Amino acid sequence: MDLRNYINLIRKWLWLVVLCSLLAGAVTFFVTRRQTPIYQATATVFINQARSTTGRADYTDIITSERVARTYAAMLQDWPTLDEAAIALGYPGGIAAMQAAHDVSVSVTPVRDTQLIQVTVQSSDPELAARVANILPQVFMQMNLERQQERFANTRQDLQADLTAAEAELESTEQALNTLADTPENRNERDRLTRLTARHQTTYNNLSKSLEDLRLAEAQTTDNITLTTPAQPPTGPIRPRVLFNTLLAMVVGALIGLGIAFLIEYLDDTVKTPDHVRDLTGLATLGNVIHLEGASPDQRMVAHMAPKSLGAEAYRVLRTNLQFSALDKPLATLVCTSAAPSEGKSTTISNLAAVMAQSDRRVILVDADLRRPSLHKLLKLPNNVGLSTALLDKGRDPEVYLQTTDVPNLRVMTTGPIPPNPAEMLNSARMHEMIEVLKGEADVVLFDTPPVLAVADTSILASQVDGTLLVVWAGKTRGELLTQAVERLQSLGIQPLGVVLNKLTQRKSGYYYSNYYYYASREGTETGDKSGSSRRRRSPRQPKVEQTG
Repeated sequence: MDLRNYINLIRKWLWLVVLCSLLAGAVTFFVTRRQTPIYQATATVFINQARSTTGRADYTDIITSERVARTYAAMLQDWPTLDEAAIALGYPGGIAAMQAAHDVSVSVTPVRDTQLIQVTVQSSDPELAARVANILPQVFMQMNLERQQERFANTRQDLQADLTAAEAELESTEQALNTLADTPENRNERDRLTRLTARHQTTYNNLSKSLEDLRLAEAQTTDNITLTTPAQPPTGPIRPRVLFNTLLAMVVGALIGLGIAFLIEYLDDTVKTPDHVRDLTGLATLGNVIHLEGASPDQRMVAHMAPKSLGAEAYRVLRTNLQFSALDKPLATLVCTSAAPSEGKSTTISNLAAVMAQSDRRVILVDADLRRPSLHKLLKLPNNVGLSTALLDKGRDPEVYLQTTDVPNLRVMTTGPIPPNPAEMLNSARMHEMIEVLKGEADVVLFDTPPVLAVADTSILASQVDGTLLVVWAGKTRGELLTQAVERLQSLGIQPLGVVLNKLTQRKSGYYYSNYYYYASREGTETGDKSGSSRRRRSPRQPKVEQTG
């Protein structure tokens, strides 16, 4: 399949692509609009890690810093921290109650290669989102401080107890020294108390220094967490993104529609284009007839009722192509058939007869469908007598059973009464004699016959005439049926002249007005059909036509 075929396929199924796109967009728009808007607030936290015990930074400290950031990021979004934050904001039920009320979600992400952590909070309440993002680091800082202070609690308590005892002993010794009179008798005791006081003072000072050192060490080994960028209440929701989601859904819907179209085309084995006809049968497409819708039978005779219409132009192209397809042997007799019923063979042969008659040729049209005749309805002629009576009446000239029509130079022989043995009658010597008689009465004799796959009538008659024309309903006839029809004819030594693609429609064949005229113009130019080319630029009003039979 070349690029042009892909383009035609897309144009053919454009309605499906557009429908899927609009349907997906509409559903997404409706669903998205009904979703609760979610707002997002972000706060930035700086982690001031405790100094290294070595007093200098090395690679281990860098790795530790990164691990601390990741650890704190994980702890910030743990449920104990979230519960404390929720309780601080007035939700006694904790984070579960807050999430149920305002659809709150928290995510914490370390900023790569920094000591920063971003706290992102999403909620249906924009104010609450900002408050949670701001209070969460504060709650975590307090909890972290308490956790780290617990490491020194026992040592601090022991030092504080010893310091209190030393202070008490120092005060007791000083008081005893102060109350003891300074006399020669008390000198030795005073000297002892003085030495004891000095010793208690030294012990007190040492304990005080140890306690201060402990506090300094505690401060130096405790990480400090600072809220550097407070979160601000968001002005607009981050989701749902109605426009983006709708456009994305429309694109996806269009792709789905395109996929469905390609799948349908892949599974569709009907004949739609001249290229398809050539690939299946090797036959040329002699005409492309557009599908014109209507009701009354006489409107199907576009070659007579609307000679300037596109349908009439297509039949003129078919007439010219038939003439040049039989250059070696003049085409005096022609059978028109199809693979299956209702493909438009009767309409095709009737209009072909009309355009041939319009070119000043004597034309006889014979309805040889002795099972389901339709030409008399199409041309509004009586069907009391016709082919069946002419075959039985050997004493009369078949010309007696020809009826004139409104089209000059065109005479018609209807079927007459339907016989019980159509195949035997068409295979009789009388039928062969009648064909020769009719050839002498006209320049060309056209036969409308039943579908070739339905009965043997067509094969019998086709072996007695100069050429066979197959009518194919574009987009309806299956390729397998067309192939079987051609093979059946070829098995009897009958080589069809070509195919008429009938009832071409934009939806089923992918053909458009310009494509139709492209084929008509090209074929008309190649075959020298001046009558067709002279009308090529006209745009007459076309009657609505329904092709049957």
